[in-house]
Amino acid sequence: MVDSGTMATMHAVASKSIESTQSNAVSLFANTPIVAAFFSFALAQSLKVFTTWYKEKRWDVKRLLGSGGMPSSHSATVMALAVAIGLRDGPGSSMFAIALVLAAVVMYDASGVRLQAGRQAEVLNQIVYELPPEHPLSDSRPLREPLGHTPPQVAAGAALGCIIAYMLHLISWSRPT
Repeated sequence: MVDSGTMATMHAVASKSIESTQSNAVSLFANTPIVAAFFSFALAQSLKVFTTWYKEKRWDVKRLLGSGGMPSSHSATVMALAVAIGLRDGPGSSMFAIALVLAAVVMYDASGVRLQAGRQAEVLNQIVYELPPEHPLSDSRPLREPLGHTPPQVAAGAALGCIIAYMLHLISWSRPT
């Protein structure tokens, strides 16, 4: 049998746990760096549909989920994260340093290794396309070509991330506490 003092303690612990879970969920949406990163990613991916239409005069909703293209959603995401952390914690903080290095690595990879891998896929697809029908590889599935980003696509994504982070910083700064 449990005495009333133990029951009261168990009730208090359970209530505190529920309150903590609820406040953690709310604090996730109040976390400007994570909101900036997710919003920048979603906006960059959405903009790819419009930039594809502008360039190719066709709507391609698959661009919402695809990699490559203008602007780089990877760059937008990591720059928004880094800038939001820098604005919140200051440019001298360790968290900003980590986020900035992460952003540099991601953007370098997007415009270097992944861009070259996409170009190689393009060449390999052309070679396979020109194979005679009796060749064992002639019916192989084409490789995905839009993997990486050109430097202007990376720069546009980075600029978008910076703008989104700054705007969210201004909004969160102007809210009453």
